[in-house]
Amino acid sequence: MNILIQLGHPAHFHLYKNIIHRLKENNHNIYVLIKKKDVLEDLLINAKIPYINIFPNIRKNTKWAIIKATLTRLFRIAIFTVKHKITLLTGSSTEIAQVARFFKRHSIILGEDDAAIIPQFVSLASVFMDSYLTPISCNMGKIEQRVIKYEGFHKLTYLHPNQFTPDLSIVKQYIDTDKPYFIIRFAQLKAYHDTNIDGITSEIAQKLINILEPAGNIYITSERELEPQFEKYRLNINPLDIHHILAYAGLYIGDSQSMAVEAAMLGVPSVRFNDFVGRIGVLEELEHKYGLTYGIKTSQPDLLFAKIEELIDTPNLRDEFQRRRQKMLAAKIDVTAFLVWFIENYPQSAEIMKKNPDYQFRFR
Repeated sequence: MNILIQLGHPAHFHLYKNIIHRLKENNHNIYVLIKKKDVLEDLLINAKIPYINIFPNIRKNTKWAIIKATLTRLFRIAIFTVKHKITLLTGSSTEIAQVARFFKRHSIILGEDDAAIIPQFVSLASVFMDSYLTPISCNMGKIEQRVIKYEGFHKLTYLHPNQFTPDLSIVKQYIDTDKPYFIIRFAQLKAYHDTNIDGITSEIAQKLINILEPAGNIYITSERELEPQFEKYRLNINPLDIHHILAYAGLYIGDSQSMAVEAAMLGVPSVRFNDFVGRIGVLEELEHKYGLTYGIKTSQPDLLFAKIEELIDTPNLRDEFQRRRQKMLAAKIDVTAFLVWFIENYPQSAEIMKKNPDYQFRFR
């Protein structure tokens, strides 16, 4: 098949990277289209995955700029689809569904956010979508019955043990591993669904550093510009190596959902501090069913500091979280293997999953 994969965020690179390699190995023609976003291009270049940037400009965060950028990408994806005789389009954007419907091609949309978090996306995608796949813990509201659900998480496409083995020698290239270390993450929180969402302020970050520093080294990774007092903590690495470093961390703290889920996949204790707490099904499952992460709202900074102190004082913390991770993995599938099968056998695969959802458990 001629398959178009659209990536709009570094998280999408990780979601699709192993799928891309597997599909290429199976002799499909893969075309990767992207827009400029954070370290997305760096990741693709370092992974030696060819791509085409259909929106290389940094857009403004106004509503008009978002609409204009979306229409531009839609037009360019449409032209590319016709020119390269695309058979199937996949990604996490409404443009994929819209182009596929207009040109009568197949589309597979992968999502991990609940409908209440991305209502505009769900409203648009539901009109045009062919198949929409989400983890079983996602609440998709009015389109719940039209969604195909699987036992897994996006992050398992690249952090499942079948797909990833942490390498301590890579970590040692950047970090002194003789001493415990902790990772703090600052998200940008400027996407359309981040409106009225707060996270870690400079004052809170400094208090976190004061708590953590006596117990180990601190490394900060940030989407937003760092204040001068935090520059000495900046983690400067090849972005492809971040998961090796995260895997051996003693603790992750951040206002990013994505990295909190990644920490959970690796059995690393994580604390997320933002106003999405209690609203995202994937993280609710990881927190309340498996005990792999903790969510604290920005109205409770004292609770944040108390939780961090409790965790760093807990003996055998890593061993306990690795046990929790194994419990989670035992209930989930190898999402990469499942999605490769789903794409290659589409649309028959969609019919199989609708009739027999347990078919997914063949992919362990």
